[in-house]
Amino acid sequence: MNIRNIAIIAHVDHGKTTLIDSLLGQSGTFRQNQSVDARIMDNGDLEKERGITILAKCTSIDWNDMRINIVDTPGHADFGGEVERVLSMVDGVILLVDAAEGPMPQTKFVLGKALKRGLKPMVVVNKADRPDGRIDEVINEVFDLFVDLEATEAQLDFPILYASGRDGWCVKEMEDKHENLIPMLELIVNHVPTPDVDEDAPFSMLATLLQRDSFLGRILTGRVYSGKAKVNSVVKSIDLNGKIVETGRLTKLQSFSGVKRVSVDEVVAGDIVCIAGMEKTSVSDTICDPSVTEPIPSTPIDPPTMAITLGVNDSPFAGQEGSKVTSRMIRDRLFTESETNVAITVKETENNESFEVGGRGELQLGVLIETMRREGFELSVSRPRVLLKKDENGKTLEPIEEVIIDVDEEYSGSVVEKINQRKGSLVDMKPSGGKIRIVFHVPSRGLIGYQSEFLTDTRGTGVMNRIFHSYESYKGDIPGRRNGVLTSNGQGEAVGYSLFNLQERGTMFLNPQEKVYRGMLVGENSRDNDLEVNVLRGKQLTNVRASGTDEAIRLVPPKKMSLEEMISYISDDELVEVTPQNLRLRKVMLDPNDRKRASRSKA
Repeated sequence: MNIRNIAIIAHVDHGKTTLIDSLLGQSGTFRQNQSVDARIMDNGDLEKERGITILAKCTSIDWNDMRINIVDTPGHADFGGEVERVLSMVDGVILLVDAAEGPMPQTKFVLGKALKRGLKPMVVVNKADRPDGRIDEVINEVFDLFVDLEATEAQLDFPILYASGRDGWCVKEMEDKHENLIPMLELIVNHVPTPDVDEDAPFSMLATLLQRDSFLGRILTGRVYSGKAKVNSVVKSIDLNGKIVETGRLTKLQSFSGVKRVSVDEVVAGDIVCIAGMEKTSVSDTICDPSVTEPIPSTPIDPPTMAITLGVNDSPFAGQEGSKVTSRMIRDRLFTESETNVAITVKETENNESFEVGGRGELQLGVLIETMRREGFELSVSRPRVLLKKDENGKTLEPIEEVIIDVDEEYSGSVVEKINQRKGSLVDMKPSGGKIRIVFHVPSRGLIGYQSEFLTDTRGTGVMNRIFHSYESYKGDIPGRRNGVLTSNGQGEAVGYSLFNLQERGTMFLNPQEKVYRGMLVGENSRDNDLEVNVLRGKQLTNVRASGTDEAIRLVPPKKMSLEEMISYISDDELVEVTPQNLRLRKVMLDPNDRKRASRSKA
């Protein structure tokens, strides 16, 4: 088979999935009258809602007797664990960069992994028709990025295309006619090498992606490195140390055709395929003929840098809105997730009632919690904490992130001041596309909860991107949230009259008629102390009325936060209550007397 395997690397919202839509359409994958969704590769509910790719996916194009397997990779650094694995399946990468924004942190992160593997890169400047595009500057930035990442001379000699994924054209020179994407398909065929495989050796395949199917069980996706296999072939799987995991039969073989998986009788070396029939085999294991003894090397996954604690919901409203509320159900779901998502770690706590879940960032953990919430789970979620480690000398190290901020010049001063308070150090500052681009190195601890503050400081015009940089020595204490909170002193429904009178105390989180309970957070105090308030008190009605004494109730719209914002907002003594219908903020100890005793014992 004439096969080419290629991955597309791009930052969030640079048009990667839209470009794949156009490639599929122009290659004849769909019928002429077929109705096709936009961004067809983003088929998960959360992916469609947020407009981001969360899971790596494969697709295939047949063009001029050539089979081109394309891997769509996530564009957010929190899902980097997906990207690191899929690069083992391909021989080349398309680096997609926005004509105005240029290479961004996620681009740098994934490209570095690809170059270290010796993959051949192609650069596509997407959205080349943007009026604010700066194509020449972006090409220079890409070349500088390759040099910084220590690319070889062969990798530095990368071909360049200019494209518009939305409009479905690409050209070698901007003056060329904007017709179709055939120049890109031709470049893939001519530039990307054929898979370096041995067709005559015994069958071996590296499992890279793992999914569950209600009919077929575990489905493992990966590239066949050598030989052939047929349905019902006897195989074994071995881990990275060469230890046998299990022996079984290949009950189902599938290859990709467009966005679908189609059943086949035989798979051959070089192709990206799916297999079913293995019960224990996981990601990074080698599935092979019984005669094979050496595992296929696999890229180690970067460890998690952040952890949260998920536990049973024990609020007064527990069990009223969700169907899965026990610790046993939560445990089974989390361990199932850790099997398919190797970038997540799960540990049981001492009391077995809660679980420590490690991940790359708030977005990745937020997506997991949101998915569980939609499945009917009720949870309590703690504040995130970074995972520290010790060096050989016993010195404490903490994760540092590289933060790239694009902001209008008038807001740059407040951004620099806030990052300095969070122990960040300024690395670079330069003009970029009408804004100022500032690069910081900031402890991960300092960035928890900063996103919403940053949007407020920049009036919503700033763009912040972050990526794990390294572990460095512990930077000392970082001040947390400055404002205290308003907590409810009773249980019932919030009353508009009470909320109106409390508005001068701070910012409210509630609308009238929303249910509250004792110890639940109902607002943010304008001062630095916590305050118990009564949101249940209605107006005392009398039969005496005087003209002009009744004041009209005018409520300021409450502050509503997303799940990720709530997780970042809470302090160590607070939790987020997550149910299928509601998100609530609460104190760990609902009784104020218990909280006072706990604070006295700490003092």
